[in-house]
Amino acid sequence: MPASPTISVIVAAHDLQGHLESCLESILNQSFRDVEVVAVLDQSPECPADLVDAYSRRDGRMSVVRLEGVVGMGRVRNAGAERACGDYLLFLDSDHVVGGTTLQAMADRLRATGNPDLLVFGHTRLHRRRSWPGAAAGLLARQGPEPFAPLDQPELFGAPAYSWDRLFRRDAWIRQGLAFSDGLHEEVAVVHRAMLAADRIGVLKWNCVQIRRRHTQHPAGAPGGTHFDVFARYEETFASLVERSALDVVAPFLFPRMIRHYLFLLHLDGCLSRTERPQFFERASEHYRRFLPDGYERPDGREGVRFQLVASGRYSAFEAAKLPQLARGLVSRGASVRGA
Repeated sequence: MPASPTISVIVAAHDLQGHLESCLESILNQSFRDVEVVAVLDQSPECPADLVDAYSRRDGRMSVVRLEGVVGMGRVRNAGAERACGDYLLFLDSDHVVGGTTLQAMADRLRATGNPDLLVFGHTRLHRRRSWPGAAAGLLARQGPEPFAPLDQPELFGAPAYSWDRLFRRDAWIRQGLAFSDGLHEEVAVVHRAMLAADRIGVLKWNCVQIRRRHTQHPAGAPGGTHFDVFARYEETFASLVERSALDVVAPFLFPRMIRHYLFLLHLDGCLSRTERPQFFERASEHYRRFLPDGYERPDGREGVRFQLVASGRYSAFEAAKLPQLARGLVSRGASVRGA
């Protein structure tokens, strides 16, 4: 029986922007060959079955999973994980590309760190010919060379919970019973659960994946999903913290990430309708008060003002604070206020 590949790359083949071919080329043309690609198609018109089939005929390392109907990204990724047979899982979207020696660097780092349950790495974002590093770049740069237990480096919970900037050890994935949720924001809870359950986490200080869209919201969406799903995802994560007696250690880092996520959605054009915005803000405010860690101090400056307004539940003031002159005034008046 042949040995399993080191890495299974699961590609959600929704190709809204025409980048899927570049994604597949970036994986299959690497010098590192001990890899399989599992492309997952549903019956969405954005899934180019002919293109995927052509690649699978050309390269025996690629297989195709076909799903009935149009499903969300959680079910797509879960189907790919079930088909995969590699030691590690890497989840990519069609508008991701990996650099020419990236997979070899991942494999080398896995060996150097003793095959940890998770290997976390960096990414860049490319939009209109401008590239910039992901939000976790500073956190990763400060990590040492040795793998660590998750509660030894809880600040990593302050990074966005993306499934495509880390490798998941497949046997740990199965043992922990991990699966993506239905609906939107399917990554949040499963990434946090994987981190909490990991015995050891390793770091590769490379920007391994480039994403070729402006924002992180997956363009394929999810049938029946709404952006209000994000609240259930963070509730699941905080429940996991309580279950593992990790709340006091992790919450000071996870809490501001959660609020920044909510603020991002509130500021993202077209994300929430005018009627949804006050409801979403109210839910965000409730979570602020519910999950606020003891002794937490808000950020300084304009971000701190936004945190303060979410904490107070003042939606009208939050909307008005988009005006720069009002925001400056609020900073001046509220600079000494903390926590809320």
